[in-house]
Amino acid sequence: MKHEEIQAEDNVSTVVQFVLLGFSELPDLQGFLPGVFSIIYVAILIGNSLIVIITRLDPALHKPMYFFLAHFSTLEICYVSVTLPRILVSLWTKDRSISLLSCATQLCFFLVLGTAECFFLAVMAYDRYVAICNPLHYPLIMNPRKCHQLAIGSWLGGMPVQIGQTCQIFTLHFCYSNQINHFFCDIPPIFKVACGDTSVHEVSVYVVVMLAAVVPFLLILASYIKIIATILRLPTAQGRTKAFSTCSSHLLVVVLFFGTASITYFRPKSNHSAGTDKLLSLFYTIVTPMFNPVIYTLRNQDVIAALKRLFLKT
Repeated sequence: MKHEEIQAEDNVSTVVQFVLLGFSELPDLQGFLPGVFSIIYVAILIGNSLIVIITRLDPALHKPMYFFLAHFSTLEICYVSVTLPRILVSLWTKDRSISLLSCATQLCFFLVLGTAECFFLAVMAYDRYVAICNPLHYPLIMNPRKCHQLAIGSWLGGMPVQIGQTCQIFTLHFCYSNQINHFFCDIPPIFKVACGDTSVHEVSVYVVVMLAAVVPFLLILASYIKIIATILRLPTAQGRTKAFSTCSSHLLVVVLFFGTASITYFRPKSNHSAGTDKLLSLFYTIVTPMFNPVIYTLRNQDVIAALKRLFLKT
């Protein structure tokens, strides 16, 4: 036992940079992937920016629902910009190396913005709950001051915990290999290149995920149980359809984001595989932000009308 500990200590080296393997196992697609990801990034920037612009310019969208949607679209631009530009640089230059500090910074921003996304989805669900279940008091409850407080809380709420968690993760020693089999610095692949026992750190990650993701998800679930119960009591089919249409877009985004992220972080370590992790990560880091503008636009008549007015003016 003592001999094994000494041997493990001898194998520990001071890692100054990692190598993100990314999609190196797909050599035939190396010439194709940069173009695809460039188009996706531009589409995300344009789609989400359009939502931000129309919610600011169109008076018909000066409502709490669209106030939060504008913040959410801004968040999506920031969230995807943490990972996708780095992927593009790696694919174009063939340089997959990333310094330890850059990796820690990327992980920290990714976690902080991911937590903010969970909080914003919960706040948007609460907004729909008040609008449908308590419509007469909606303007009073969701007043401008309350909306700004909820937005600031969502942006900053996860920052202290996630900065602390990032610092804790990077106190680990890394040995045997500095190659991370992923396209960005995420927690599961970083644990794979860490030496020694990481069980305490893994428990810490589970606790933080419970607070940052599970609690907001339970609040969303409770809100939608109340919303559905209220909608089913509406006297007319037209009223029920209209109420469901205002919630369906948000509910679809919730399922896409929380579904893929929860599978990634709550699977047992023994069940983790690099290919599955990359596929799931692609969904909640790139695919979901790309489809969000489409989901919110196609299923929302107010947004469609605002877009038409914007393009007619220009």
